[in-house]
Amino acid sequence: MNITQDLAKLIRLTGDRAKLDAKANGTYIVYKTNEGQIVREYSTGKIEKMNEQGCLSTFF
Repeated sequence: MNITQDLAKLIRLTGDRAKLDAKANGTYIVYKTNEGQIVREYSTGKIEKMNEQGCLSTFF
């Protein structure tokens, strides 16, 4: 593998680990979607998008 592929794999594994930790601790992960929206994703599958002020609105 080259450096780019190694980095992509590390990023994916880090995200997977974050999801496992969130599920084990009953919390959520926060990330930015491809559309640029910042969201919270709970282990239940519920996703809430956040606006500029950090307020939430559920869209899933």
